[in-house]
Amino acid sequence: MAASPTQTFLIRLLSLTALGLLIVAVIVGATPGPGFQPLRDRAIRMLGGIPAAAGAAEAAPQGEGHAHGDAHHDDHDHEDHDEENSLSLSDQARRSIGLREGEVALSTFDLTIGVPGIVVERRGRSKLTIIAPITGSVTQIFATEGEAVTPDQPLFEIRLTHEELVQAQANLLKTTEEVDVVRREIGRLEGIGPEGIVAVKTILERKYELQKLEAVRTAERQALLLHGLSESQVDEILVKRTLLGKIVVRAPAATTPPAGSNAEITLVLQDLAVERGQHVTAGDTLAILTNHASLLVEGEAFEQDIPQITRAAGDDRKVVAILESKGGPEQKVEGLEIDYVANRIDPESRALHFYVRLPNEIVRDKRGAADGSARFVEWRYKPGQRMQLRVPVESWDDRIVLPTGAVAQDGVENYVFRVNGDHLDRQAVHVEHRDPQTVVIANDGALFPGDTIAMTAAQQLQLALKNKSGGAIDPHAGHNH
Repeated sequence: MAASPTQTFLIRLLSLTALGLLIVAVIVGATPGPGFQPLRDRAIRMLGGIPAAAGAAEAAPQGEGHAHGDAHHDDHDHEDHDEENSLSLSDQARRSIGLREGEVALSTFDLTIGVPGIVVERRGRSKLTIIAPITGSVTQIFATEGEAVTPDQPLFEIRLTHEELVQAQANLLKTTEEVDVVRREIGRLEGIGPEGIVAVKTILERKYELQKLEAVRTAERQALLLHGLSESQVDEILVKRTLLGKIVVRAPAATTPPAGSNAEITLVLQDLAVERGQHVTAGDTLAILTNHASLLVEGEAFEQDIPQITRAAGDDRKVVAILESKGGPEQKVEGLEIDYVANRIDPESRALHFYVRLPNEIVRDKRGAADGSARFVEWRYKPGQRMQLRVPVESWDDRIVLPTGAVAQDGVENYVFRVNGDHLDRQAVHVEHRDPQTVVIANDGALFPGDTIAMTAAQQLQLALKNKSGGAIDPHAGHNH
């Protein structure tokens, strides 16, 4: 039976009244009781909406596996934070990148300036020129280039061809014979009978003559020494009463080595200037010997660095020399002293030269393969090698000093990776100074002494962390909350 128009109007009026009451309750924050739930759902459907319970049921199949409770959101955000700043590496990955770990410690850092340098010889000390003492021809050469020689070792044999030297020897022999004759005559006269048989005047004349001959012989002896003969060679002429036809040129006699160098003086025949049979005149260069037990590093300081270099030299600060090498580990020489600072600026380069003492050492010592008599040595540092000098100008106490491989740089941020169990946690740090070898970290609480961190491959760890973060799938992608 169909409802009358009056009944239909009353039903619609009651529904609208209930809906109005429900809307007012929601607006003022009231919580409807269970009895209002069907009426509310009916009112929402009449307005064209979907009740909350039905919407949740309909949406469940599409969002299955995504529970969005508040507690789960908190846990999920915390996991994202850990994953973003932490890495877990396999043993193979650690070996592949050469990862090494070490403990953080506080130390004093010497702020330095770097200047280029080159190894040079000590003028007047490192080189010794052997010259021909007489004019003649070279008949024997006893040493070869590169060979190490000992003090007083024979180097060359020269046959005399200089007429003046031959005549000087002859004059010495003649005078020596005359001296002997006069001495015998004086002895004979003094041995004759009682006084008066031989006049005293005659004996005195013979003694005066002997003094003159001895003076001439002394002068002729000195002349031979000036010609280049040694004392022993002149004595040999007098003893054997024969002219010297050949002389042997020897290495310098042993002297006391300078302080700070090797106990043994090792001379190396660096340049051989003559050949067998070559004619030489007195003063010609026969060979050059070198002693590289102690060298210098010549540093080139720029004009703005001159005050700091001068102050470092005055304070006796220790210099570090770094030997430049391609493809190999750098070689550091620490504890070096500035020997002296030049008193003028180079007019061409406008640089100030200063010199650092460089003690040397033999790294290879072997005998020749032929008969084993020749000795060859190799010094660790050689003139001409390039070095980088690190001159300390200021000291910083209580700093964390790390190798460059321990700190990763990403834009304006700097990171280290702290070891946390089997993970590596990224930690931002404040870098106070960076040079090609070290990085100085402020002691501000980001790191503590005793912390274990990655001392190498920090940049690779940073890249791995960025790739991991960029490649991860966003669990909230496509969902509006």
